[in-house]
Amino acid sequence: MPLKIRLARGGAKKHPCYRIVVADSESKRDGRCIEKIGYYEPAKNPKVLNLDLKKVNEWIEKGAKPTDTVKALIKQTKRGAVKES
Repeated sequence: MPLKIRLARGGAKKHPCYRIVVADSESKRDGRCIEKIGYYEPAKNPKVLNLDLKKVNEWIEKGAKPTDTVKALIKQTKRGAVKES
């Protein structure tokens, strides 16, 4: 059961918001997840990113692999490029 840290889409048409979740790699994009570890709202100005880095590190230690987009969001959170709300 390979785990992924990935985005699950929500929100209205043309106004997306995403939950950052840990899920089985074979589950659907918006399907069942194991744990919600943050959210990202790119439609707001300024963009909103809230990510629990402690949980991210715990899941990576357990073997979960972040997607490319989530890797970029983790880097942004670590250097403080996007303000948290």
